[in-house]
Amino acid sequence: MSVFAHEARSSFESAGIPVQTVRIATAPFPSLLEAPQNAADLAREVESAIRELGIDYASLGPGTGSWIDCIPDMLAATETVFASSVVATRRGGIDFDGIRQTAKVVKQVSSISEDGFGNLRMAALCNVPPGAPFFPAAYHDGESSAFAIATESADLAVSAFESSKTLEEARQNLIGAVESMAGQMVSIARALALAHNIRFTGIDFSLAPFPQETLSIGRALERLSGACIGAPGTLAAAAFVTSALDEANFPRCGFCGLLLPVLEDAVLAQRAAEGQLALGDLLQYSAVCGTGLDTIPLPGDIHEETLAAILLDVAALALRLDKPLTARLMPLPGKVAGDAVNFDFNWFANSRVMQVPADKWRPRDGLFSSSFRKG
Repeated sequence: MSVFAHEARSSFESAGIPVQTVRIATAPFPSLLEAPQNAADLAREVESAIRELGIDYASLGPGTGSWIDCIPDMLAATETVFASSVVATRRGGIDFDGIRQTAKVVKQVSSISEDGFGNLRMAALCNVPPGAPFFPAAYHDGESSAFAIATESADLAVSAFESSKTLEEARQNLIGAVESMAGQMVSIARALALAHNIRFTGIDFSLAPFPQETLSIGRALERLSGACIGAPGTLAAAAFVTSALDEANFPRCGFCGLLLPVLEDAVLAQRAAEGQLALGDLLQYSAVCGTGLDTIPLPGDIHEETLAAILLDVAALALRLDKPLTARLMPLPGKVAGDAVNFDFNWFANSRVMQVPADKWRPRDGLFSSSFRKG
């Protein structure tokens, strides 16, 4: 694995394609353990192993049932290990108990550090199959090794749209840019697969951003709509981008949609800070494009039942539309809606804690709430 990781990085970078990180995803961590009490030890062992191999991060995949409760200890014991929970599947439907456990764990993980940063490494998965390379959703199945590519490529959309005078020109520019870049990567990836006898499963071309304006998917969407993210027209802009990605020809895996991570995108973070972009807006856009709710800064005192209700909405959307969605929610201890969010982290932009509608109302007599409390 160390040799492959080194040669893969070298091959792409020699072709002028920067490699930001090399990551590894395992089978779901419960399948690697005999007992839940060993989960933190497993996480430490994996972190030590990837450090020796020159791999940057590891995802230990999702837990279900009581295994979800292991996640806080796993994340507290490490700095480069990710994990997730499953709260909805096509076959099993919505797991209300899993939602309840996940909401509790999100609160617990938020207290691992004073700033609530721990939930960067944890997400709830709804209808997400194995093989998606974006973290924290990534996990592996099957016995043979495989590799995939996740792109940080929002700049392709920015360039495509800002150089266009019509929607059709914008569509064709984006499709052409994606296919051109994918063609270069696929050629290298297939050579690596052949040389190392490792399956290449495809590219997740989800136009992930970086927190500067030239790499902002928010900027690209605003170029399309002519208005701030959150204003009418944003939903149509998001659907336009996803439609273009659907038309592009390349071997695909994972989401291949539109990532809207609030804290990882300069324009999204700014619009959230201004109050232009709301939680409900992001959920609405997920219906036509992306991966759900991602890096959402929330009040530190948000109630578990409110977190569970947010997860329930994401799960319902994923199953109703039969698409993979995730939720990476970040309650920030000691902060309330409107407070500044300033992480010392290169991949995050400054923003403000987002408002959660009706968090003071806790529907203890609701049928959903009684389902959360079962077990």
